[in-house]
Amino acid sequence: MPEIRSPLPGTFYRAAAPGEPPFKKEGDAVAVGDVVGLVEVMKSFMEVKAEVAGTIARFLVENEAPVTAGAVLAELEG
Repeated sequence: MPEIRSPLPGTFYRAAAPGEPPFKKEGDAVAVGDVVGLVEVMKSFMEVKAEVAGTIARFLVENEAPVTAGAVLAELEG
């Protein structure tokens, strides 16, 4: 199953700001390069982009949860 992983350690955010809709939800299609979230490190935000196309089967990390580099954030179908 293809995965989307965190490029660096920090805090994972599924939306651009509080109250905003998430970049992607479970069941959404993603294309290569689509932003699926942000990782914040010391007040700097880095976009997490899909490296493979598919449909988000599930997120493995909750919004605002700490993550390590390489942590699986989401699993994709097909």
